[in-house]
Amino acid sequence: MFNGPVSSARRLVPVPEGYSLSRTVGVLRHGASDPTCRTDASGWWFGQATPDGPATLSLRRTDDGVEAQGWGDGAAWAVDNAPHLLGCDDDPAGFVAHDALAAEGARVMAGWRVARSRLVVQSLVPAIIEQRVTGKEAFAGHTRLVRRFGSPAPGPGADLGLMVPPAPRDWAHIPSWEWITSGIDKSRAETAVRASTYAGRLEAVADLPLVEAHRRLRVLPGVGEWTAAEVAQRALGDPDSPSFGDYHMAKNLTWALTGTPAGDDEARALLAPYTGQRYRAQVFITAAAGMRPRRGPRMTLPTHVPSRLHQRR
Repeated sequence: MFNGPVSSARRLVPVPEGYSLSRTVGVLRHGASDPTCRTDASGWWFGQATPDGPATLSLRRTDDGVEAQGWGDGAAWAVDNAPHLLGCDDDPAGFVAHDALAAEGARVMAGWRVARSRLVVQSLVPAIIEQRVTGKEAFAGHTRLVRRFGSPAPGPGADLGLMVPPAPRDWAHIPSWEWITSGIDKSRAETAVRASTYAGRLEAVADLPLVEAHRRLRVLPGVGEWTAAEVAQRALGDPDSPSFGDYHMAKNLTWALTGTPAGDDEARALLAPYTGQRYRAQVFITAAAGMRPRRGPRMTLPTHVPSRLHQRR
């Protein structure tokens, strides 16, 4: 049971009627075993490596909004940033549906907002780990590294088994054999270590215009369109970063809109009318249509939901 003194902060964040906390922040969780995220009857808990130090952040839905409470050296930063993380910067009012599925998805997902955690490296490293492998493999590797090289979350987070991941610069200090033991190949490990080495410039991406933010992310060798989109969807609050390069996204989206699964080029053409809102359109359309029927042998290892066996970076 937590008893020790620790810095804390609290605020109530107003949210729109019908707002969905789970749909908005659930994207920040990297698999059910993610030690940096927990849920219980009170709401959602996150371990964050903030610019001011480690923090536990609790998010609890109330009749008046979302109560954000933080503990640890980074508590004030985490709580001050809570409106961004909760998607309060995101305004779906300008979205115009160009097809029936998008309109239906907009109705079903009305409570969802695009999160903006502003923790760039904390989103980037898991995305790098998830390149070209199944979700099960990636989640296991990320979990092992966080448990070995992260720290117990401050305050009551520790009672939940919550962990804070390594600080952005500390991923670079993880020995090469630990990456290999965690099932992460040399190429992905080197990309993650390189990202950590440039942590200062990468963390600054959170305050750049989105076009420049994407450019800076993709300058890093090993970070391509898909990986940058994963970061943009979680850390930057970007409604225009669809998951091109995902093994299933393009097939699901093209099947939903045309009846025939196809690749990224066809998906780009179908999402072109939604430029500026393409990620939102992707989410709405696939939420309304569901997953396409599968034929032939199934993979034995489960992937993300939506599933992601990554062919590209």
